Amino acid sequence: MNVHAAALTKAYPFDEATSAFAGDVIGDLARHPKRLSPKYFYDAAGSELFEQITVLPEYYPTRTELGILRDRAAEIAAIIPEGAALVEFGAGATTKVRLLLEHCEFGAYVPVDISGDFLKAQADGLRKDFPALGIYPVAADFTAPFALPEAVAAMPKVGFFPGSTLGNFEPNEAAAFLRSARNILGHGAQMIIGVDLEKDERVLYDAYNDAAGVTARFNLNVLARINRELGGNFDLSGFMHRSIYNRDRHRIEMHLISRKAQTVRILGNTFAFRPGESIHTENSYKYSLERFTALARSAGWSVRESWTDADGMFSVHALTAE
Repeated sequence: MNVHAAALTKAYPFDEATSAFAGDVIGDLARHPKRLSPKYFYDAAGSELFEQITVLPEYYPTRTELGILRDRAAEIAAIIPEGAALVEFGAGATTKVRLLLEHCEFGAYVPVDISGDFLKAQADGLRKDFPALGIYPVAADFTAPFALPEAVAAMPKVGFFPGSTLGNFEPNEAAAFLRSARNILGHGAQMIIGVDLEKDERVLYDAYNDAAGVTARFNLNVLARINRELGGNFDLSGFMHRSIYNRDRHRIEMHLISRKAQTVRILGNTFAFRPGESIHTENSYKYSLERFTALARSAGWSVRESWTDADGMFSVHALTAE
């Protein structure tokens, strides 16, 4: 327990996850420029807001990826070994994984997520609809090494990483994740992965600056979470959401911009903000098919198949571990 965690216990229930949250927030806000990790978007309120984002008319990734998975389900099923264990890295809403489970003959499903309570709820729901399927949740940080359940040790392995989450990693981090996933799944394993593609900048801008302001509320919620869980005193009205496309780095950047000079206190630490100063909260890298293929190869994967929608907005890839 660090000193910030010790202070927090006086007023708030304390656990290891809160300690990690506190340490990351304090360290990242002390940086120049300031930042916050996007993994902290997803508390209960943030997860609900993100589900609202996925059905917005401007936000194409979710519906486009679902369309690819539906249209190509038979082709995906044809390359999946019968009786394989499906390992989902960062298990979320079950809509996409259900498409695979309905069309492929899997022997087991291993959802991996840092939230044990969330995993249990998702697993319980799937067990009702797939009673013959062995479901073995693993509560772990999927970006770090973890052990697969013994029950799936002898099964062929297929990783699943939908939702363009790979784009939230810096390119070197994306390569490191793919290498880690390869090591976890083993030689000859496969991976089904969603990757957002480069496209018209206006489409990207609108997707991350929706007219209804849901993405803005999602971005600002990380400050509300700091207030709720760490006793911070952020004035949310003092910050505004901004998303921009960085053409040189092929990425959307999300920021929270201070509207005024202000000071924020968190666990005895003081952070001063200038008018116009940014907290960089997320990147979402967009790939060409060629750049993604090169990234996968650098991490020990070969691209077996690639599928896109008719407009070339999004891609789904079947990888094989070399």
